[in-house]
Amino acid sequence: MMRDETGLPVVIVAGLHSEARRKVVEHLLRLVPGSVALHHDLSSAADGTVLRQVRDAFGELARGDTPLVNDCACCALREDLVPELERLADAGLTPLAVVELWDSVEPRGMAEVVVQHCADTVRLTNVITAVDPALVLPCLGNGDDLAEAGLAAAAGDQRTIGDTWARQLEYAPVLAVMESEDADDEDRALLTQLHPTARQVEADSPELARLAFAGFDAEAAAAAQHPACALLPQEADEAGVTTFVWHRHRPFHPERLYQALEDLCCAAARSRGRFWLANRPDTLLAWDAAGGALCVESAGPWLASLPDAAWEMVPPMRRAAAALDWHPEHGDRCQHLVFTSPGLDRAGLARLLESCLLTDAEYTAGPEAWKQLPAAFDSLLDAVA
Repeated sequence: MMRDETGLPVVIVAGLHSEARRKVVEHLLRLVPGSVALHHDLSSAADGTVLRQVRDAFGELARGDTPLVNDCACCALREDLVPELERLADAGLTPLAVVELWDSVEPRGMAEVVVQHCADTVRLTNVITAVDPALVLPCLGNGDDLAEAGLAAAAGDQRTIGDTWARQLEYAPVLAVMESEDADDEDRALLTQLHPTARQVEADSPELARLAFAGFDAEAAAAAQHPACALLPQEADEAGVTTFVWHRHRPFHPERLYQALEDLCCAAARSRGRFWLANRPDTLLAWDAAGGALCVESAGPWLASLPDAAWEMVPPMRRAAAALDWHPEHGDRCQHLVFTSPGLDRAGLARLLESCLLTDAEYTAGPEAWKQLPAAFDSLLDAVA
């Protein structure tokens, strides 16, 4: 498909590693003469305002406050970012707008705002997450709430540092990695295994200029994050870091899995994937764990549970993913969980997961009997809903 080359090019730079992020932004401003960076500082949100800063390679061009919207700093960012980008686009003097996101702002939300609300005047040309490799594991393993660290983007922000960092890291197709004397081979192996398809580039590399204009498909990026067709990492083992892929078609016993949740989510720095419970055969469940905190939620129906007529409404990427993993009895229902961590006890983890599946006798009893199994996940899933 031909990419539209009209409109103001915009690249988003994200990441909790603020020093690395600022270095990447400053480098881009120097690499692309005339480029401008927009940054909304949400640290003043508690006072009811968000600080907007506009700068180029030579310093600050403008600053101003914008009020909170619905007590949500991210909402204020969205409301203010769109007109600022449109103003730059209308002026026609800026070859590249660099949107530097504040620490805990996730790039997916802002990328979709730019694509949906600025399509006539702006084109999103890439998303980059800035990384200090020595901080990957400390951030990933941090289960503190963002609010405790002063990084909440809204009064009701319940995200943790670990899960926020994981999403920032895994969404971006480009990782700009800052040189760090404190980083070792284990840190770099962990970074690569967490997001093996990302293009890694040094934070001060001239190649950043080309990558900033490389192009970005927000729809494809969103599809790649959906649990049904996520591009999960493959098996890997390097420098003491292991990625273990566990794949089965037999359903989980809900009570045994529920009892094992704490051990499973603490077994690895990062785990994610999709799974199904014997007593919920139609529900695709998403598994997302970082920092010892686990999020389990419904991600809609399995395709095997839908009538044939509904398949035409399913995105092609989802249908293709289901076809690759189709089981003659269970369809696309499966357990596909991926665990990545230094010092991973692969054998112990595999034994624990296997113990949570239905036994031969339970499996043979059939779907009607499965529906009578203890509904251990009901309170958790109802709370999420």
